Amino acid sequence: MLRSVNRVLVCVAGLALLALGGAVLAAGLGLSTPSWWPFSGPHAVLLSAPDRQRYRDESWWWPAVIAGLAVIILLALWWLFAQLRGSRLSEVLVDSGDGEGARLRGRALEDVVSSEAEALHGVDRAKVALRGRRTAPEARVVLVLEAHAQPTAALSGLATGALAHARDSAGLAQFPAEIRLRAAKHRAQRVS
Repeated sequence: MLRSVNRVLVCVAGLALLALGGAVLAAGLGLSTPSWWPFSGPHAVLLSAPDRQRYRDESWWWPAVIAGLAVIILLALWWLFAQLRGSRLSEVLVDSGDGEGARLRGRALEDVVSSEAEALHGVDRAKVALRGRRTAPEARVVLVLEAHAQPTAALSGLATGALAHARDSAGLAQFPAEIRLRAAKHRAQRVS
């Protein structure tokens, strides 16, 4: 959905900017323009002095302007946060052997891999996010390791355990994963 919203927003913004730029260019070059055209010549302004002062004394004018700008800002912020959030895979297609296939919820697969990874020795927390296509998912795994953990043991346990089980249970030919390791924050211990 985010991809289609992006395309629509970019298309609308592009058409609006193209129309405005064409109007300014036509007026700036002194081309003959229709009477309803927003610019009448090279020295014309977008809003004349009477147009700028027409609604100043109306009680609805400033609240309407502020509300309109607030809506535009909120929509822009929503769009920005939607871009930064990134897309997670909502479902994985599993080959069930009957030609139809089955759908496995992405969150369910993430939770299973995460809980199996947290059961490994030395792993404090695990966070899993699925990305990619429904037929070829990819995993992003963040492992938070305890102070006594061995990173190679945690990595091999994750690869041969949780990720292999997820690959086999979903019937995937391959299940690539990007794994990031972090150290768990803990307080310094006092020695007496």
